Amino acid sequence: MTEHLCNSLGYSKQAYYKSLRADRGGEERERYVLSIVQDIRRDMPNLGVNKLWNMLGSNGLPVGRDWLYRLLHLHDLMIKQKKYRVITTDSRAWHRQFPNLVKGFRVTRPNQVWVSDITYLSTSAGFVYLSLVTDAYSRRITGWEVHPTLDSSGPVKALCRALATLPSNFSDKLVHHSDRGGQYCSSLYTGILKEHGIQVSVTQDGSPYDNGIAERVNGILKREWLNDMVLRDIDQARMQVERIIGIYNTRRPHMAIGLKVPDQAHRDKKELFARVMY
Repeated sequence: MTEHLCNSLGYSKQAYYKSLRADRGGEERERYVLSIVQDIRRDMPNLGVNKLWNMLGSNGLPVGRDWLYRLLHLHDLMIKQKKYRVITTDSRAWHRQFPNLVKGFRVTRPNQVWVSDITYLSTSAGFVYLSLVTDAYSRRITGWEVHPTLDSSGPVKALCRALATLPSNFSDKLVHHSDRGGQYCSSLYTGILKEHGIQVSVTQDGSPYDNGIAERVNGILKREWLNDMVLRDIDQARMQVERIIGIYNTRRPHMAIGLKVPDQAHRDKKELFARVMY
């Protein structure tokens, strides 16, 4: 694994360990680790220190966590968090027509619970919207769509992408959970779910914690990538979102799944862990 990481970033394992032995003052070691961190952050520019530390250690490049914190702080490479808020949920059509099926629910496998949410993206041409469908167990984004308005068409396209990832013989119980937005409670959206034998679950009181997994995944994409990008228009937003979701699903370790990447957790057939939704 050490050779794989080093070689993929243009370094040799022997050079790394030689630098540790030869460099009494630690400057060469610091330069070496900084160069690898910067290469990782070219694709994951806002990956936090804990995940960087874990990636280095699990691939055979051991460094102390406190040492890495100090090094990144010294070189102004700590992540600065920003807060953004735009309301994307319109629950005026909500009449409690669907129950909340996931409160206290124990998730033990992929494709047992999907969670959906909408967030906004800022472009030079104005706001556009990102709809995501995420597997609650593996945190894998199974469906997505960038759309110009807040009607049901964008979420429906994201849902259709997610449905296309299911095996042709899939017959297990699957619950789809969302907030009370009119997009998700529409007859079009819920009709597609029912047609595929998927149970409809909806938050009851509007608390963001009731759809926390979906909100956190939205937040990761925005904080770690999209908020720092200058997007020209919806076409460029779609292109960047597709690229970022590919990185998120296949390369970004996730604390909630034992620092695995979502694709890896989604492929595992046996139960690795179980969690209660909230």
